[in-house]
Order: sequence, then C-alpha cells, then structure tokens
Amino acid sequence: MAERVIPLVDQRLAALRAAVPADAVAPTGLLADTLGRDLRDLRISVTDRCNFRCSYCMPKEVFDKDHPYLPHASLLSFEEITRLARQFLAHGVRKIRLTGGEPLLRKNLEILVGQLAQLRTVDGTPPELTLTTNGSLLARKARALKEAGLKRVTVSLDGLDDTVFRRMNDVDFPVAEVLDGIAAARDAGLGPIKVNMVVKRGTNEDEIVPMARHFRGSGIVLRFIEYMDVGATNGWRMDEVVPSAEVRSRIAAHFPLVQLDPSAPGETAERWGYADGAGEVGFISSVTHAFCGDCNRARLSTEGKLYLCLFAANGYDLRELLRGGATDAELAAGIGHIWQGRTDRYSELRGTLAAETGTRGRRVEMSYIGG
Repeated sequence: MAERVIPLVDQRLAALRAAVPADAVAPTGLLADTLGRDLRDLRISVTDRCNFRCSYCMPKEVFDKDHPYLPHASLLSFEEITRLARQFLAHGVRKIRLTGGEPLLRKNLEILVGQLAQLRTVDGTPPELTLTTNGSLLARKARALKEAGLKRVTVSLDGLDDTVFRRMNDVDFPVAEVLDGIAAARDAGLGPIKVNMVVKRGTNEDEIVPMARHFRGSGIVLRFIEYMDVGATNGWRMDEVVPSAEVRSRIAAHFPLVQLDPSAPGETAERWGYADGAGEVGFISSVTHAFCGDCNRARLSTEGKLYLCLFAANGYDLRELLRGGATDAELAAGIGHIWQGRTDRYSELRGTLAAETGTRGRRVEMSYIGG
C-alpha cells in the first residue's frame, strides 16, 4: 500500500471578499443561482472543535493536541449568527441546520436555538430548525434544546459494535452513550430522528446489516453515507468507498426494500422503505450518484464565511460586512449577489477532474463547515 501524504492548508485564513453590489435588489424570497437552483437550506457551523477524532473527518494525526483552533473572538456571536440567518430567510431559506465540529461543544447553544426559533420565513412560519451531532453530549442537552425550539436532530453513528465504534471515533468513546443520547432525544420529542452512518471499506462495512436491523421498526430513519473526498486531511481513496448500491444490496438480502419518492426538493438522500412497512432507510451517494443538480444548500462557517459547496476551496467573508457596519439591506444584498453567481457542482465533475488539479489541497475541511 502506498504511503499516504496528508496535506493541511488552513482554509480559515483564506477568504473571498463579500461585496455589496451597486445595483442591489431587495430580497423577494426567491433567489436562484446560475443553474436555477433556489436557496432553501442554510447550514451553520457553530464551532470548529470536536471531541471525536474520526479518521474520515478529523484524523488524530492532524487534529492533535497542538492544533490551533479558532480563538473565541473570531467566532460569530449568537446575535451575529441570528442577524445573518434573518437575511438568508428573507431570500427564501426554509430550513436551518446547526453543525460543527460538534455543535454541542458550543457553550449555551440553547440560547442560539431560542433566538433562531423566533425568526420567520417569508411565509411567516418558523424555519425548520435542526441539529447534527455525534450524540456524545445529547443525553444531557436534549431537553433544553427542545424547550428552546429545536425541532429534531440527526445523530452520526458509524456502528453498533463497541470495538468498531471506539476505533472509528479514536477517542475510546462507547457506543452505549450515543444510544443513550438518541433515547433522550426521542423522549424530549426531537423527532423524527435520523441516524447517519458513514461507510468506509475495510473499517465498518460489516456494521451495515446490524445497524439496519437495530433501527428497523424504531421510527428512526437510518441513512448510509458514502465516504467522501471532503477536505484534504482524511487521506481519501476511491477504493475505500462502499457504493450505496452495494450497501442497499446487503440490506435487501435480509430485508426487502422498495424505492420511495423524495420527501422534498433538493433532498440529499435517496429513500427506500422496508417492503413490510417497518420504516425506511436512506442513501447519500455523493461519490457514485451526484445530486448537484438540485442542491439548494448554503454553508456558513463558525467565523462567518459563506461556502456555496461542501467541496469548496474558499468562502465569502460575511463577518467583514457584519463587523464593518453593513446594514441589514446591505447584508441581504451581499448574500444575494454571491448566491446568484454560484456555479458549483463538484460531485458531478469529480470524474472528469485530474487526480491533482492544484485545488485538492485547498478544499475546506468538513469539520470546519459541517456535513
């Protein structure tokens, strides 16, 4: 096996300028990019820190004890996040997802949830407010998050076998505590709950069927995610990707499946139901079946950079506008101008790109802007 070279370029130091256009148009609730994709989903990273060291996201050899995390003063305050979120909603965003790193590491996160829950979409309804977590702190946080206005959670869980799970999170964290967090979220009413499993060949593919069996009939939707080439630190290789078609075949050999219609435009997961009605599973196939064509998601980093794609090289610095005295109208105009110029469709182009194009080492890390 060839030695892996894992480059690390700190994308937090790079940014594109977020300009306010001279011919700004007020937001109307309908904002399309160059490919006609409307802005509907905003993912907000609230921290670049995580207490796990999963090899596909924050490998320990890169994110070690000396890794320089962002200082607190660089992070957007809850009030700044809420102010920006209000402008995104004016442009048509319906759903806000809080991510990290591990978002529950951000102190007093329920205060931010409460502020966001008071916002309204252009239709006058509250945004769908969700959170993705590794579940390690969920048991103690679920009730407060629900009371603050959080609607539901998605929990990352890459296996039920404790040895496999501890090896994957690389901090010896037990799977039982994540399952306790899922139970606490259900008891608090944070549902419907989704569980995401990243499948990496040679690591946890034997957990596919046990995971399906465990969550089948529970009301929890289990989703399988292809191991992706996000960032540059995870040493990604195509031969470690387990295609969704293979995952689906493994499950169907035990539990027959039928395909379901998408539940919403721009949905990342392909939905399949158990033929006997015992729930459903999802397959997120960014590597083998790109879904760029209707991608409606924008990503806001923890210190205020707007990314137009999970695989982007740079983000637009909205914090500079925020702290430079921009009005709400100017913030909205800047966001609109950026989205209208969006051309990103990396997953569709992946197969046509050279192995080394000079940009691979500059792609932003998933731990920095969430999944």
